[in-house]
Amino acid sequence: MATSTKSRKTSAAKTSAKKTSVPTSNLQEALLENFGFSQFKGQQEDIIKTLMSGKDTFVIMPTGGGKSLCYQLPALMLPGVAIIVSPLIALMKNQVDLVRGYSSKDDVAHFLNSTLNKKEIREVHDDLLAGRTKMLYVAPETLTKQENLAFFSDLNISFFAVDEAHCISEWGHDFRPEYRRLREMMEQINDKIPVIALTATATPKVQSDIVKNLSLRDPEIFISSFNRDNLYYEIQPKINKEQTIRNMVKFIVQNKGKSGIIYTLNRKTTEELAQLLVANGIKAVAYHAGLDSKLRAERQDKFLHEDTQVIVATIAFGMGIDKPDVRFVIHYNIPKSIENYYQETGRAGRDGLEGTCILYYSHKDVAKLEHLMRDKPLSEREVGAQLINETVAYAESGVCRRKILLSYFGEEWKQDNCGHCDNCRHPKEQVEAKENAVKLLKLVKVLDERFATDYVVNVITGHLTPQNQMYRHNAIELFGAGKEEPAHYWQSLTRQLLLAGLLSKDIEEYGLLKMTKAGESFLKKPKSFKIVLNNLFEDANEDDEDGGDGEGGAVTAVDEKLFEMLKELRQKEAKRKSLPPFVIFLETSLQDMATLYPTTVAELDKCQGVSKGKAIRYGKPFVEMIAKYVEENDIQKPDEFVMKSVVNKSGLKVYIIQQTDKRIALETIARNKELRLDSLLEEMETIAASGTKLNLDYAIDEMLDEYEQEEILDYFKGCETSSLQVAQEELADSNFTWEQLKIMRIKFLAQYGM
Repeated sequence: MATSTKSRKTSAAKTSAKKTSVPTSNLQEALLENFGFSQFKGQQEDIIKTLMSGKDTFVIMPTGGGKSLCYQLPALMLPGVAIIVSPLIALMKNQVDLVRGYSSKDDVAHFLNSTLNKKEIREVHDDLLAGRTKMLYVAPETLTKQENLAFFSDLNISFFAVDEAHCISEWGHDFRPEYRRLREMMEQINDKIPVIALTATATPKVQSDIVKNLSLRDPEIFISSFNRDNLYYEIQPKINKEQTIRNMVKFIVQNKGKSGIIYTLNRKTTEELAQLLVANGIKAVAYHAGLDSKLRAERQDKFLHEDTQVIVATIAFGMGIDKPDVRFVIHYNIPKSIENYYQETGRAGRDGLEGTCILYYSHKDVAKLEHLMRDKPLSEREVGAQLINETVAYAESGVCRRKILLSYFGEEWKQDNCGHCDNCRHPKEQVEAKENAVKLLKLVKVLDERFATDYVVNVITGHLTPQNQMYRHNAIELFGAGKEEPAHYWQSLTRQLLLAGLLSKDIEEYGLLKMTKAGESFLKKPKSFKIVLNNLFEDANEDDEDGGDGEGGAVTAVDEKLFEMLKELRQKEAKRKSLPPFVIFLETSLQDMATLYPTTVAELDKCQGVSKGKAIRYGKPFVEMIAKYVEENDIQKPDEFVMKSVVNKSGLKVYIIQQTDKRIALETIARNKELRLDSLLEEMETIAASGTKLNLDYAIDEMLDEYEQEEILDYFKGCETSSLQVAQEELADSNFTWEQLKIMRIKFLAQYGM
């Protein structure tokens, strides 16, 4: 920890704080006895002494610094009960469980919130009245209820603790209006009781708000360094959805056994990502406000007890997970403020060991955050816009990320290279953009400052739209003046002009680009304007969050020459084993082999429709051929990691098996999954080929009589083709449809192929 800062602030309220006679000389003994630690961390001892002397105290300490102990130890030592205000139900439960874990008695700590029933509330009240409880965690809403205020007024309260105190400020992340009333509520209970406010993140502006709104009385302020030197910060471009998810899954697979958190923007994405991780053998669960409290608690416990490796949570809901050994925090979407980002990344490496923080950045995610603010009051939009711009500046910057983060919280980082962020490890190239900056600023003026970024970019790149044709902007001199650069270049240049203060966005007519005085001066006398080239992130191929397969860069072309060789080998093996070719491997399996180049039997089961058993039984000659082909043609194998699709490999497969077990009509199954019948049958064949038996007799009996079924099965026993078109021609007298032959081939695979 860097040298701490102590200062005193005087508020309007001058009420004397209650003094305590409890000596602080035996703090070390109490620490060892109650928590098993032999020494304090950083400023903990000074903070505890200050609080126990009856003074109001304000603690700004980064996540992992040991804030909780600053009020938990005094609560155990002082007479009475400490009332601790916490904004998150999950955090309350977590803290109570931890305190009980250190103690021999469960009644030492309780929480009061909306998850408790009347009987449970009565039990908490009984323990409080009996003086058995030393810590009571409450939601801010709990304090506003009159019956609770009356009840608390009769208790012997040692002090009030306001955890996550940044929630009191509209400039802080996770602003909670209920926090604004805390001082009023505390005064109704007992205005002589000392208050300790704690937060992991607070800019100078937020610090001032906390002191003012809590009316802290001549508080002692403790500010620890915000530097978390064990955390590695990295920003990665979100080029397309599939590639981003593939990179993320690969990273987690490579960090097997290490706990991690993924933050997303919406509930749907948390569910989708969790399912996809499970499909790839990763123990993961979703966690968001849409789940009932019991399920949230269960999933939190699974994560804490390491029954789950990864928890996927919404940024908006937040989490109160106090787990010391989280090894990575991934932001799938950009957070709405640097404070959010710092708080959430701070959940990594709380034990002081390694922690990796990866943020996937795209312009579209920024636009989504901006869109969410459109209907909010002007003052909220103004604050939100500034917070988003600061986060974008952090993401697009080419300088040390640690330097930016610490500067944001008012702390100077004197080193130029921290060696522990992507910008310091891999310095980014900067390019001169003076001429293009002039073009863009001129265009904003020509368009009378009446349009948003996307419109301006369409005009400068010469992209015709109904709107710019309607306004006749396709006829102006600057239309297409920047067509030599892609749209994402101009999007990024616009953002960097905004960050440099040469442009601004109109708050009332949200999103319209406006010239600033600095921008006018730049136009009159242009000077060097460099931008970070590596941070010009391509957004053009990025798939929409809620739709599209997003194959993008993850798709590799089939090696047609190898594919034909594999087909010939399959024909040969089929004859040798007296089996139809499709029983050996489906053509879709051969296509995967000609894409992924598996050179060992173990690698074969990464291919579609290939089970471990089938790979062992039939795979050896195929991988030998592929290995020889790869060596002779000096082929660079693609990345060994192959991400499994949650739709094809997990969710849809399970759904099909469940529905066929229930004897649901195939047309109904297909319709429910928005599939055509032929697509459903293709999926079923892949499932059957990989060794899973499907109960399709009920559907087959509706399509074919007993004699027709026997005729087709007899044909498949002796055929030398995998083509159903050839099968239709050779069985032309019976006039079978493609669907009838396909479903019988699935049955044949189940009976004879394994």
